[in-house]
Amino acid sequence: MYTASWHDVVRRDLFGVHPDPRDRPYRLIIRLALIVFRLFRFRFDVRGQEHVPAQGGAILCSNHVSYLDFTFLGLGALPQHRLVRFMAKASVFDHRVSGPFMRAMQHIPVDRRAGTAAFEAAVRALKDGQVIGVFPEATISSSFTLKDLKAGAARMAVDAGVPILPAAVWGGHRIFTKGRPVVFRRGIPITVLIGEPLVPEPGEKVQALLRRTRAAMEALVAEAQRSYPDQPAGDDDRWWVPQTLGGTAPTLEEAAVRDVRQAAGHHVPRPHPVQRLRALLGRRKGR
Repeated sequence: MYTASWHDVVRRDLFGVHPDPRDRPYRLIIRLALIVFRLFRFRFDVRGQEHVPAQGGAILCSNHVSYLDFTFLGLGALPQHRLVRFMAKASVFDHRVSGPFMRAMQHIPVDRRAGTAAFEAAVRALKDGQVIGVFPEATISSSFTLKDLKAGAARMAVDAGVPILPAAVWGGHRIFTKGRPVVFRRGIPITVLIGEPLVPEPGEKVQALLRRTRAAMEALVAEAQRSYPDQPAGDDDRWWVPQTLGGTAPTLEEAAVRDVRQAAGHHVPRPHPVQRLRALLGRRKGR
């Protein structure tokens, strides 16, 4: 297990000997993230960093269970001094707080109603030697199991002639995920696995590469869940475990119904902030 140290925060060679000066904002954000990781003493199990190429384009293709997945996945590329440019929905770039940071870090906005521009921008970045991060499920999986994958990542790999790096992240949903309050608790373990590169074969069709990608991701997610060091503290804490593993998370079908309702504007009502604060204080007193 790796726990971020203050030495990591200030290391001069964290991003290599001669980092690109245009990436100063991104490097600052990573150092700030390491401070948060240190303060909350998140315990990281990161495996497969050696599969990230030291140079050249690649697509980091991961499952999606929390709003923090991109920060955890970025740790897998740091040993090779690579910065991952993530594809994210355009609304994040329109936000007055997050927007300037997303643009400064050269992430790629995706307008789901017109995704051609994002696809072309990602292919150009891949051909320029960038590592692009993609969540091919498109949204967070509330069932915490792998949803159907969009074909965009496989199409980009074929068009740009770069490998796909299948990946899995697990544990971040216990901190901050869709439909749940944020949980500020120290020592939560986070697992990040990066698999062997999947290189498009000569003449390989997009759907064939997509099937290989899904199979690799399923195996990595299963391994991340199997080797995760924590277990639910009780029946009330089984919400973060899929039903197939004995948890109480919604099934894929139930989660899909919720997603449709939310997309239609039928949001599940959330408790008042004062109620959430009282519940949080009550849980801490009970420990």
